[in-house]
Amino acid sequence: MRALRLLEWKSDPELVEVAEPEPGPGQVVVKVGGAGACHSDLHLMRDFDSATLPWGPPFTLGHENAGWVHALGDGVRGLDVGQPVAVYGPWGCGICPRCQIGAEDYCENPAEAPVPGGGGGLGLDGGMAEYLLVPAARFLVPLPDGLDPVAAAPLTDAGLTPYHAVRRSWAKLPPDATAVVIGTGGLGHLAVQVLKATTAARVIAVDTREEARERAVEHGADLALPSDGGTSDAVREATGGRGADVVLDFVGVDATLATAAAAARMLGDVTIVGIGGGTLPVSFFSVPYEVSLQTTYWGTRPELAEVLDLAARGLLRPDVTRYPLDRATDAYRDMEAGRLEGRAVIVPG
Repeated sequence: MRALRLLEWKSDPELVEVAEPEPGPGQVVVKVGGAGACHSDLHLMRDFDSATLPWGPPFTLGHENAGWVHALGDGVRGLDVGQPVAVYGPWGCGICPRCQIGAEDYCENPAEAPVPGGGGGLGLDGGMAEYLLVPAARFLVPLPDGLDPVAAAPLTDAGLTPYHAVRRSWAKLPPDATAVVIGTGGLGHLAVQVLKATTAARVIAVDTREEARERAVEHGADLALPSDGGTSDAVREATGGRGADVVLDFVGVDATLATAAAAARMLGDVTIVGIGGGTLPVSFFSVPYEVSLQTTYWGTRPELAEVLDLAARGLLRPDVTRYPLDRATDAYRDMEAGRLEGRAVIVPG
Protein backbone atom coordinates (compact mmCIF):
# COMPACT_ATOMS: atom_id res chain seq x y z
CA MET A 1 0.00 0.00 0.00
CA ARG A 2 1.03 3.64 -0.35
CA ALA A 3 2.05 5.70 2.69
CA LEU A 4 3.38 9.23 3.25
CA ARG A 5 6.45 8.69 5.40
CA LEU A 6 8.93 10.95 7.14
CA LEU A 7 12.19 9.14 6.44
CA GLU A 8 14.53 11.42 8.39
CA TRP A 9 14.45 14.56 10.52
CA LYS A 10 14.38 17.94 8.77
CA SER A 11 13.19 16.60 5.45
CA ASP A 12 10.05 16.51 3.33
CA PRO A 13 7.94 13.35 3.60
CA GLU A 14 7.84 10.91 0.70
CA LEU A 15 5.06 8.76 -0.72
CA VAL A 16 6.38 5.18 -0.75
CA GLU A 17 5.13 1.61 -0.94
CA VAL A 18 4.95 -0.33 2.34
CA ALA A 19 3.44 -3.63 3.43
CA GLU A 20 -0.20 -3.64 4.46
CA PRO A 21 -0.41 -4.13 8.25
CA GLU A 22 -1.88 -7.21 9.87
CA PRO A 23 -3.31 -7.14 13.41
CA GLY A 24 -1.72 -9.10 16.23
CA PRO A 25 -3.55 -10.10 19.43
CA GLY A 26 -5.56 -7.16 20.78
CA GLN A 27 -4.78 -4.99 17.76
CA VAL A 28 -7.04 -3.49 15.09
CA VAL A 29 -6.40 -2.48 11.49
CA VAL A 30 -8.40 0.56 10.37
CA LYS A 31 -9.15 1.38 6.73
CA VAL A 32 -8.37 5.08 6.72
CA GLY A 33 -11.18 7.39 5.61
CA GLY A 34 -9.41 10.62 6.47
CA ALA A 35 -6.13 11.74 8.06
CA GLY A 36 -5.71 15.33 9.17
CA ALA A 37 -2.58 17.30 8.32
CA CYS A 38 -1.52 19.19 11.44
CA HIS A 39 0.72 22.23 11.73
CA SER A 40 2.75 20.31 14.30
CA ASP A 41 3.80 17.97 11.48
CA LEU A 42 5.76 20.89 10.06
CA HIS A 43 7.81 20.95 13.25
CA LEU A 44 8.64 17.29 12.63
CA MET A 45 9.82 18.16 9.12
CA ARG A 46 11.59 21.44 9.85
CA ASP A 47 12.60 21.81 13.49
CA PHE A 48 12.86 18.62 15.52
CA ASP A 49 15.77 16.19 15.67
CA SER A 50 17.00 13.26 17.72
CA ALA A 51 17.74 15.54 20.68
CA THR A 52 14.16 16.83 20.80
CA LEU A 53 12.06 13.67 21.12
CA PRO A 54 12.54 10.11 22.44
CA TRP A 55 11.49 8.65 19.09
CA GLY A 56 12.23 9.43 15.47
CA PRO A 57 11.87 8.55 11.78
CA PRO A 58 11.09 6.61 9.76
CA PHE A 59 7.33 6.54 10.30
CA THR A 60 4.12 7.30 8.40
CA LEU A 61 2.66 10.74 9.15
CA GLY A 62 -0.92 11.42 10.27
CA HIS A 63 -2.01 11.62 13.93
CA GLU A 64 -5.61 12.76 13.24
CA ASN A 65 -7.39 9.70 11.93
CA ALA A 66 -10.81 8.17 11.34
CA GLY A 67 -12.10 5.38 9.14
CA TRP A 68 -13.62 1.92 9.33
CA VAL A 69 -12.59 -1.23 11.20
CA HIS A 70 -10.90 -3.45 8.63
CA ALA A 71 -9.50 -6.38 10.62
CA LEU A 72 -9.54 -7.50 14.25
CA GLY A 73 -6.76 -9.27 16.12
CA ASP A 74 -7.41 -12.18 18.46
CA GLY A 75 -9.18 -11.19 21.64
CA VAL A 76 -10.69 -7.93 20.41
CA ARG A 77 -14.30 -7.51 21.54
CA GLY A 78 -16.87 -4.75 21.10
CA LEU A 79 -15.94 -3.77 17.55
CA ASP A 80 -17.23 -5.02 14.20
CA VAL A 81 -15.57 -5.07 10.80
CA GLY A 82 -16.88 -2.13 8.77
CA GLN A 83 -17.76 -0.07 11.85
CA PRO A 84 -16.84 3.64 11.53
CA VAL A 85 -14.40 4.79 14.21
CA ALA A 86 -12.19 7.68 15.23
CA VAL A 87 -8.68 7.00 16.49
CA TYR A 88 -7.70 8.52 19.85
CA GLY A 89 -4.24 9.90 19.13
CA PRO A 90 -2.11 9.81 22.29
CA TRP A 91 -1.14 6.20 22.96
CA GLY A 92 -0.21 5.70 26.60
CA CYS A 93 0.63 2.68 28.72
CA GLY A 94 -3.00 1.97 29.59
CA ILE A 95 -2.27 1.07 33.23
CA CYS A 96 -1.06 4.20 35.07
CA PRO A 97 -3.61 6.30 37.01
CA ARG A 98 -3.91 8.88 34.23
CA CYS A 99 -4.42 6.26 31.51
CA GLN A 100 -6.97 4.46 33.68
CA ILE A 101 -9.26 7.50 33.47
CA GLY A 102 -8.68 7.95 29.73
CA ALA A 103 -6.10 10.74 30.00
CA GLU A 104 -3.46 8.93 27.98
CA ASP A 105 -2.19 12.30 26.77
CA TYR A 106 -0.72 12.62 30.27
CA CYS A 107 0.56 9.05 30.64
CA GLU A 108 2.87 8.79 33.65
CA ASN A 109 4.55 5.58 32.52
CA PRO A 110 5.66 6.40 28.96
CA ALA A 111 8.31 3.70 28.95
CA GLU A 112 5.49 1.12 28.80
CA ALA A 113 3.55 2.96 26.06
CA PRO A 114 3.66 1.80 22.42
CA VAL A 115 5.97 4.78 21.84
CA PRO A 116 7.04 7.18 24.64
CA GLY A 117 4.96 10.35 24.49
CA GLY A 118 3.72 9.71 20.97
CA GLY A 119 1.33 7.60 18.96
CA GLY A 120 0.33 6.90 15.38
CA GLY A 121 1.97 9.55 13.20
CA LEU A 122 4.20 10.52 16.13
CA GLY A 123 6.92 7.91 16.22
CA LEU A 124 4.75 5.02 15.02
CA ASP A 125 3.03 4.68 11.66
CA GLY A 126 0.07 7.04 11.32
CA GLY A 127 -2.93 7.38 9.05
CA MET A 128 -1.57 8.91 5.85
CA ALA A 129 -1.83 5.51 4.23
CA GLU A 130 -4.57 3.20 3.09
CA TYR A 131 -4.55 1.26 6.37
CA LEU A 132 -3.50 2.03 9.94
CA LEU A 133 -2.45 -0.47 12.62
CA VAL A 134 -3.88 0.53 16.02
CA PRO A 135 -2.09 -1.26 18.89
CA ALA A 136 -5.11 -1.56 21.20
CA ALA A 137 -8.88 -1.45 20.74
CA ARG A 138 -9.24 1.14 23.54
CA PHE A 139 -7.78 3.76 21.16
CA LEU A 140 -10.87 3.53 18.93
CA VAL A 141 -14.03 5.55 19.58
CA PRO A 142 -17.13 4.60 17.54
CA LEU A 143 -18.45 7.41 15.38
CA PRO A 144 -21.98 8.61 16.11
CA ASP A 145 -24.57 8.16 13.36
CA GLY A 146 -24.27 10.74 10.62
CA LEU A 147 -20.64 11.72 11.23
CA ASP A 148 -18.40 11.09 8.23
CA PRO A 149 -14.79 9.93 8.85
CA VAL A 150 -13.42 12.80 6.76
CA ALA A 151 -15.12 15.33 9.05
CA ALA A 152 -14.27 13.29 12.14
CA ALA A 153 -10.54 12.94 11.44
CA PRO A 154 -9.47 16.52 12.31
CA LEU A 155 -11.70 16.49 15.38
CA THR A 156 -9.40 13.91 17.01
CA ASP A 157 -6.83 16.68 17.55
CA ALA A 158 -7.96 20.02 16.11
CA GLY A 159 -11.33 19.54 17.85
CA LEU A 160 -10.21 17.66 20.95
CA THR A 161 -7.34 19.98 21.86
CA PRO A 162 -9.41 23.20 22.04
CA TYR A 163 -12.29 21.29 23.64
CA HIS A 164 -10.05 20.19 26.50
CA ALA A 165 -8.63 23.71 26.88
CA VAL A 166 -12.13 25.20 27.07
CA ARG A 167 -13.60 22.45 29.26
CA ARG A 168 -11.02 22.87 32.00
CA SER A 169 -12.11 26.54 32.30
CA TRP A 170 -15.89 26.00 32.24
CA ALA A 171 -16.19 27.23 35.86
CA LYS A 172 -14.87 30.62 34.76
CA LEU A 173 -17.22 30.94 31.77
CA PRO A 174 -20.69 31.88 33.09
CA PRO A 175 -23.01 33.98 30.88
CA ASP A 176 -21.42 37.29 31.91
CA ALA A 177 -17.88 36.10 31.13
CA THR A 178 -15.69 36.80 28.12
CA ALA A 179 -13.37 34.36 26.38
CA VAL A 180 -10.66 35.42 23.94
CA VAL A 181 -9.36 33.10 21.22
CA ILE A 182 -5.99 34.19 19.82
CA GLY A 183 -5.35 32.58 16.44
CA THR A 184 -8.50 31.39 14.68
CA GLY A 185 -6.95 29.00 12.18
CA GLY A 186 -7.07 25.19 12.21
CA LEU A 187 -7.64 24.84 15.98
CA GLY A 188 -8.87 28.32 16.81
CA HIS A 189 -11.90 28.26 14.50
CA LEU A 190 -13.03 25.12 16.36
CA ALA A 191 -12.31 26.73 19.74
CA VAL A 192 -14.79 29.47 18.85
CA GLN A 193 -17.40 26.83 18.08
CA VAL A 194 -16.68 24.87 21.26
CA LEU A 195 -17.13 28.02 23.34
CA LYS A 196 -20.44 28.84 21.66
CA ALA A 197 -21.69 25.25 21.91
CA THR A 198 -20.78 24.64 25.56
CA THR A 199 -20.93 28.05 27.26
CA ALA A 200 -22.94 31.26 27.17
CA ALA A 201 -19.82 33.43 27.42
CA ARG A 202 -19.08 36.23 25.00
CA VAL A 203 -16.36 35.23 22.51
CA ILE A 204 -13.74 37.58 21.09
CA ALA A 205 -11.64 36.25 18.19
CA VAL A 206 -8.16 37.65 17.50
CA ASP A 207 -6.13 37.05 14.34
CA THR A 208 -3.77 38.92 12.03
CA ARG A 209 -5.73 37.83 8.94
CA GLU A 210 -8.97 39.51 8.00
CA GLU A 211 -10.34 36.35 6.35
CA ALA A 212 -9.71 34.36 9.54
CA ARG A 213 -11.53 36.99 11.60
CA GLU A 214 -14.47 36.90 9.20
CA ARG A 215 -14.59 33.11 9.42
CA ALA A 216 -14.55 33.30 13.22
CA VAL A 217 -17.58 35.59 13.17
CA GLU A 218 -19.33 33.17 10.83
CA HIS A 219 -18.68 30.46 13.42
CA GLY A 220 -20.22 32.53 16.21
CA ALA A 221 -17.62 34.95 17.56
CA ASP A 222 -19.29 38.05 18.99
CA LEU A 223 -16.36 40.32 18.13
CA ALA A 224 -13.24 39.94 15.98
CA LEU A 225 -10.12 42.02 16.54
CA PRO A 226 -6.84 42.33 14.62
CA SER A 227 -3.79 41.00 16.40
CA ASP A 228 -1.49 43.97 16.95
CA GLY A 229 -0.06 46.15 19.68
CA GLY A 230 -3.48 47.48 20.63
CA THR A 231 -5.31 44.17 21.01
CA SER A 232 -5.22 43.94 24.80
CA ASP A 233 -6.52 47.51 25.15
CA ALA A 234 -9.33 46.70 22.70
CA VAL A 235 -10.28 43.64 24.75
CA ARG A 236 -10.40 45.70 27.93
CA GLU A 237 -12.49 48.35 26.19
CA ALA A 238 -14.92 45.67 24.98
CA THR A 239 -15.21 44.26 28.51
CA GLY A 240 -15.75 47.50 30.37
CA GLY A 241 -12.15 47.53 31.58
CA ARG A 242 -12.29 44.14 33.28
CA GLY A 243 -10.44 42.00 30.76
CA ALA A 244 -11.14 38.46 29.60
CA ASP A 245 -12.03 35.70 32.05
CA VAL A 246 -10.35 33.10 29.81
CA VAL A 247 -7.71 33.68 27.14
CA LEU A 248 -6.76 30.80 24.85
CA ASP A 249 -3.57 31.34 22.82
CA PHE A 250 -3.40 29.05 19.79
CA VAL A 251 -0.26 30.75 18.46
CA GLY A 252 2.19 30.88 21.35
CA VAL A 253 4.75 33.44 20.16
CA ASP A 254 6.13 36.24 22.33
CA ALA A 255 3.66 38.84 21.04
CA THR A 256 0.53 36.74 21.52
CA LEU A 257 1.59 35.57 24.98
CA ALA A 258 2.12 39.19 26.00
CA THR A 259 -1.32 40.06 24.60
CA ALA A 260 -2.91 37.16 26.48
CA ALA A 261 -1.45 38.21 29.81
CA ALA A 262 -2.31 41.88 29.30
CA ALA A 263 -5.89 41.09 28.26
CA ALA A 264 -6.68 38.71 31.13
CA ARG A 265 -9.01 39.62 33.97
CA MET A 266 -7.94 39.15 37.58
CA LEU A 267 -8.64 35.53 38.66
CA GLY A 268 -8.79 34.55 35.00
CA ASP A 269 -7.19 31.74 33.01
CA VAL A 270 -4.50 32.09 30.36
CA THR A 271 -4.05 28.80 28.50
CA ILE A 272 -1.21 28.30 26.02
CA VAL A 273 -2.09 25.81 23.30
CA GLY A 274 0.07 26.97 20.39
CA ILE A 275 3.69 25.83 20.25
CA GLY A 276 5.09 28.94 18.59
CA GLY A 277 8.14 28.90 20.86
CA GLY A 278 7.44 32.17 22.66
CA THR A 279 8.08 32.91 26.31
CA LEU A 280 6.18 34.92 28.91
CA PRO A 281 8.15 36.47 31.77
CA VAL A 282 6.23 36.01 35.02
CA SER A 283 6.77 38.07 38.14
CA PHE A 284 4.56 39.47 40.89
CA PHE A 285 3.41 42.48 38.86
CA SER A 286 3.71 41.09 35.30
CA VAL A 287 0.23 39.51 35.16
CA PRO A 288 -3.07 40.46 36.81
CA TYR A 289 -3.56 39.08 40.31
CA GLU A 290 -4.42 35.38 40.60
CA VAL A 291 -4.32 34.75 36.88
CA SER A 292 -3.71 31.03 36.31
CA LEU A 293 -1.28 30.22 33.53
CA GLN A 294 -1.16 26.73 32.01
CA THR A 295 -0.26 24.73 28.94
CA THR A 296 -2.39 21.88 27.65
CA TYR A 297 -1.70 18.90 25.42
CA TRP A 298 -4.43 17.17 23.42
CA GLY A 299 -7.34 15.82 25.53
CA THR A 300 -8.82 12.68 27.07
CA ARG A 301 -10.56 9.72 25.46
CA PRO A 302 -13.92 10.52 27.13
CA GLU A 303 -13.59 14.10 25.90
CA LEU A 304 -13.11 12.83 22.34
CA ALA A 305 -16.44 11.03 22.59
CA GLU A 306 -18.04 14.33 23.69
CA VAL A 307 -16.43 16.18 20.76
CA LEU A 308 -17.74 13.62 18.28
CA ASP A 309 -21.22 13.92 19.78
CA LEU A 310 -21.17 17.71 19.34
CA ALA A 311 -20.09 17.29 15.72
CA ALA A 312 -22.77 14.69 14.98
CA ARG A 313 -25.36 17.18 16.26
CA GLY A 314 -24.02 19.90 13.96
CA LEU A 315 -22.53 22.02 16.74
CA LEU A 316 -18.93 21.60 15.58
CA ARG A 317 -18.18 21.98 11.88
CA PRO A 318 -14.52 21.89 10.93
CA ASP A 319 -13.58 23.79 7.79
CA VAL A 320 -12.03 21.00 5.73
CA THR A 321 -9.99 21.04 2.53
CA ARG A 322 -9.59 17.55 1.07
CA TYR A 323 -6.44 16.26 -0.61
CA PRO A 324 -5.93 12.83 -2.18
CA LEU A 325 -3.01 10.83 -0.82
CA ASP A 326 -0.89 11.49 -3.91
CA ARG A 327 -1.21 15.23 -3.21
CA ALA A 328 -0.57 15.05 0.53
CA THR A 329 2.68 16.99 0.25
CA ASP A 330 0.69 19.82 -1.38
CA ALA A 331 -1.34 20.10 1.81
CA TYR A 332 1.79 20.83 3.81
CA ARG A 333 3.07 23.27 1.21
CA ASP A 334 -0.24 25.14 1.32
CA MET A 335 -0.17 25.11 5.11
CA GLU A 336 3.41 26.39 5.24
CA ALA A 337 2.65 29.14 2.73
CA GLY A 338 -0.45 30.29 4.62
CA ARG A 339 -2.79 29.36 1.77
CA LEU A 340 -4.78 26.79 3.74
CA GLU A 341 -8.14 27.68 5.26
CA GLY A 342 -9.30 25.52 8.13
CA ARG A 343 -7.98 21.96 8.24
CA ALA A 344 -6.41 19.81 5.53
CA VAL A 345 -7.59 16.19 5.43
CA ILE A 346 -5.81 13.53 3.38
CA VAL A 347 -8.27 11.04 1.84
CA PRO A 348 -6.42 7.86 0.81
CA GLY A 349 -9.31 6.20 -1.05
